[in-house]
This record gives sequence, C-alpha cells and structure tokens, in this order.
Amino acid sequence: MINFIIRTLVLIILFCMALVSCETQTKKEIKTTELSFKKEGELSIYKGDSLKIGNIDIEIADNEYERQTGLMYRTSMENNQGMLFIFEDEQPRSFFMKNTSIPLDILFIDSNNRIINSIENAAPMSEESLRSQGPAQYVLELNAGMIEMWKLQSGDRIEFTQE
Repeated sequence: MINFIIRTLVLIILFCMALVSCETQTKKEIKTTELSFKKEGELSIYKGDSLKIGNIDIEIADNEYERQTGLMYRTSMENNQGMLFIFEDEQPRSFFMKNTSIPLDILFIDSNNRIINSIENAAPMSEESLRSQGPAQYVLELNAGMIEMWKLQSGDRIEFTQE
C-alpha cells in the first residue's frame, strides 16, 4: 500500500511540475527591415575604350556575407544605382535570384574591367543558376533594362571608385 501511495504522489508531483513548466506557445512574428541603398562608390560604363555611356552610384559587396546577401530583400533600386560584387580572384561565377524581388541585369566582368557576358532581365525569386562565360572578378547588378538601354555588350568596360 505504501508503494502505491508513493508512486501516486510521485505521479502527482510530476504532473504538477509539467503543468507549471508548460507555457502557452505564442506565434512570434519575425519582422524584416528592408535594406536601403548605401552609396559606397561610383562606376562609369564605357563603349569600347573611350565613349562613356553611363555613370551610376554603387553599393559594394566585397565580403562573403555581402556577396551572399546581395540585393535580397529589397523591393526597389533607382536606375542610377547598382551593386558591384568584388571578388579576390578571377574565376567562373554563378549567381541566382533567390529572395530577390527586383528584376535585374547582371554583368560578369574580368580583372581587366571588361564585360565578358551578361544576363538580361533575370527573373525575380528564381533559383536558376546564372553563370559567367569565363573567369570574372567583378559582377555588376543593375535594374532590368539597363543593358538594353545602354546597348552593352562583351568587350565594353567599367571603371569604378570606392568612397
């Protein structure tokens, strides 16, 4: 009989402890803050070697976190703005549009600042791999339509300054 009473008391104590330790789960809302453009330099685009056809303000992605985040979670960008990805070395590059809601033009640029190839109007939110057609040290993301507007092609070049 004493064993029954002890077991019953232990069960009651465990049950009470379980009730006290249980909290009602409330659904937490995760709030995200849209990232805003931060001018970190200027970039000029040239047809061939000398004809300057455009100038934009650039935000620079030059570390692993910034390169992975890119223009994700942004809803807009001005036509006079872009993001320049700077890598330590020149090698084939691959980008995708996951969590990026802005349609973009993407330019792959070699270590001599020459455009090697481009992707026009990359589809927002796509996980399709967008690849360079050769080794690239820089990648420039612009609003979709800028490549067509400036008639950019392989061999055109860029120059940029960092602030």
